[in-house]
Amino acid sequence: MSKRVLQGVVVSDACNKTVTVRVERRVMHPVYKKFVTHSKKYAAHDENNSFHVGDVVRIEESRPISKRKCWVVLGGPAAADPGRRSAPRVAEPLPADGDLPDLDQPDLGVETVEPAEGAA
Repeated sequence: MSKRVLQGVVVSDACNKTVTVRVERRVMHPVYKKFVTHSKKYAAHDENNSFHVGDVVRIEESRPISKRKCWVVLGGPAAADPGRRSAPRVAEPLPADGDLPDLDQPDLGVETVEPAEGAA
C-alpha cells in the first residue's frame, strides 16, 4: 500500500528533530455548498532540524517514531540546509533615467473641439 504524502506549512520547530506541520484542505459544506477550509496539525520527524517556521514542506506517512509522531519530512525549500537562516531579500536596482524608453502620449481617438470665437 502506498504511503500518504501531504503538503503543509511548518508552524512550530521548538522540539528537537520534530516540526509541527499544519495541513489545510478545502471541502464543500454539505448543506450550504460553500467551500470551508479545514486544517489539521501533524508532528513530523526532521532529522537535521533544517526546517523552520513558515517553510512549506511535504510530509510522508511512516512507521511510528514516537507516541504521536508517525510522519517524516520529505523536503521543502531548496535552501533547507542544516543551520540555515532566511537570507535577506535584495531588491533589484531601478534603471537609470537614461535607460527608460521615451513614451509618447497615447492616442485615445478623441478629438478636441475648440469653442467658437463668438461664444463666451
